[in-house]
Amino acid sequence: MKIAFTTLGCKLNYAETSTYERGFVAAGWEVVPWTSEADVYLINTCAVTETAEKKSRNLIRRAHKTAPDARIVVTGCYAQLRKDQLTALDGVWRVFGADEKRWIVPSIAKGCPPDDVASIPSTFGAYSSGEERTRSFLKVQDGCDNFCAYCTVPYARGRSRNIPVCEVVKMARSIAAGGVKEVVLTGVNTGDFGRTSGERFLDLLKALNEVEGIERYRISSIEPNLITPEIIDWIASGTKFQRHFHIPLQSGSDTLLRRVGRRYDTALFASRIDYIRQALEHPGEPKVFFGIDVIVGLPGETEELFMETYNFLKERIRPSFIHVFPYSRRPGTRAAEWKDQVQDSLKTERVARLEALCEELHAAFLSANKGVRETVLWESSVKGGRMGGYTGNYIRLEKPWDPALVNQLETVTL
Repeated sequence: MKIAFTTLGCKLNYAETSTYERGFVAAGWEVVPWTSEADVYLINTCAVTETAEKKSRNLIRRAHKTAPDARIVVTGCYAQLRKDQLTALDGVWRVFGADEKRWIVPSIAKGCPPDDVASIPSTFGAYSSGEERTRSFLKVQDGCDNFCAYCTVPYARGRSRNIPVCEVVKMARSIAAGGVKEVVLTGVNTGDFGRTSGERFLDLLKALNEVEGIERYRISSIEPNLITPEIIDWIASGTKFQRHFHIPLQSGSDTLLRRVGRRYDTALFASRIDYIRQALEHPGEPKVFFGIDVIVGLPGETEELFMETYNFLKERIRPSFIHVFPYSRRPGTRAAEWKDQVQDSLKTERVARLEALCEELHAAFLSANKGVRETVLWESSVKGGRMGGYTGNYIRLEKPWDPALVNQLETVTL
């Protein structure tokens, strides 16, 4: 049997798809490219925006056109939120929602009886493989209990839950056995790890730090209220965790943060950034990379409130990179019902202003790192006779292709 996979959305989806692939291969199936004819097509969908949902439908139609007799399997966030809508599309055979994705490999590849499938734990471990053979995304947590006014994630992925530390460590050891040297911890609300196992996120970090073969770790996204001083102090004590943090802000306006239900204000956010810099930045050493998520055009965002966000980023936080997203009105969320929606033209204009600020801040970050020593992990891809890699603080570097350096750590002067 031949199966093809494609994935939309977050790194968590990619980790899960990669895990499905390994499961089907272990069951004797052949994985073929998405554009090839297959017996089964599996689409891991996203629903974070209306555009993502449209892309998911288009991929289903394309698969059905490529192989009209093939069976199409759909999973992911869109599958949870709009199951009936997807089931009605031509070619769709099975749709697996948030609590059913653990059934995909056993029920399809192995033909397990329903009773056996139903006994599988609701939270399954996942990790990506083949990411340049140097980096793997390791899922440590799923779901969210925050229910922010604009967000469908708690409905699409369920409540916050996790597998135990010991199971995560087993996956990390499997990753290391494959020769991968860098692991990125992923989750919907990564710092909320331990909700179902009674463990702490710091317990997980300490256990992973002891896994032999893994040289570097990154935390893909963590809420500012969950990156505690205790965690920061431990990372700064000399660990495998890098000077690289991805922290969602969403808005630099306390008015909007309160309205949408975020669990922090700008004062707390700024204090955590300050604490990290004080703990990890020292003269002559690399600066910390901060990637900050911002949503532009939340309902009620006036020009004045937008400028609060703009000025907070430019004058107070000065991150290394801003991930800018225009607000997308999602059915079923509280914010979708609010009357003071922002015009699309204003969203587009404000996105452009923040993207220009991002270029300015990223250039300043690169300049601040000139002349310092940092370690880069070289990747296997070749473009124009050159290879690339990332430093510990997430600066992209290139050099002439050298096969001896693939998947190797090299200390360089920036």
